[in-house]
Amino acid sequence: MLYGAIIGDIVGSIYEFHNIKTKEFPFFHPHGYITDDSCMTIAVADAINKWKRDGGDLSEIAAKSMREIGLKHPNMGYGFRFGFWLLARENGPYNSWGNGAAMRISAAGWFGRTVSEVKRLSYMVTSVSHDHIEGIKGAEATAVAIFLARTDHSKEEIADYIRTNYYAECDCVEDLRADYEWDSSCQGTVPQALQCFLESENFEDAIRNAISIGGDSDTIGAITGSVAEAYYGIPDEMIEKAKTYIPKDLLKIVMDIEQSAK
Repeated sequence: MLYGAIIGDIVGSIYEFHNIKTKEFPFFHPHGYITDDSCMTIAVADAINKWKRDGGDLSEIAAKSMREIGLKHPNMGYGFRFGFWLLARENGPYNSWGNGAAMRISAAGWFGRTVSEVKRLSYMVTSVSHDHIEGIKGAEATAVAIFLARTDHSKEEIADYIRTNYYAECDCVEDLRADYEWDSSCQGTVPQALQCFLESENFEDAIRNAISIGGDSDTIGAITGSVAEAYYGIPDEMIEKAKTYIPKDLLKIVMDIEQSAK
């Protein structure tokens, strides 16, 4: 449920500002690490899991979870405006279209039982900070792609739904690798990340596609990985390796969520 985004984040972490335009690189680099992408993915998942169990206002629960985890793990590369949002409980959404909306949304695609419920969950956990229409759209497109991937839809069906409802057809991975540049917006990240999944052969290949196009590598990796996990699954040995990069308190949350979702 969460390891796809986390692994994509870890693999892409060292290439965010040092892009590598090839698929040939060490998959789990010894200097890799988790970033804000993993922290907020875990925070949102923890919020939805608690809400499913106890009820209440999901938006409020999500904001609280993000702030608690964000402040406990402060040096993870949070965006400037999101960093300020984390610091003050009274801070409301700030009209953001940033790709942080999509990088953290995995759990909505897994906990939702229908496309409509996935969209509702996505909106409630996204709009607490990223309430710009492009932020809402980027998160929803990613969450819906995850839901379709985990419910046995073909890549063609997933691509058709995304292109009909969210984004026009994206350049192919080979062209992106040649021309794509760093972009922190949802509209400049989500279509590219989804394209990396659509052209992949397996989970690892999807992540390699994502890192190879450059740009905001950890976030593109996280978004691509979240969909690829839902479609392909992840080899057990890869999950075990990823666990060695995750702080113990966050790993406990991840494992508790995975257990409760069974």
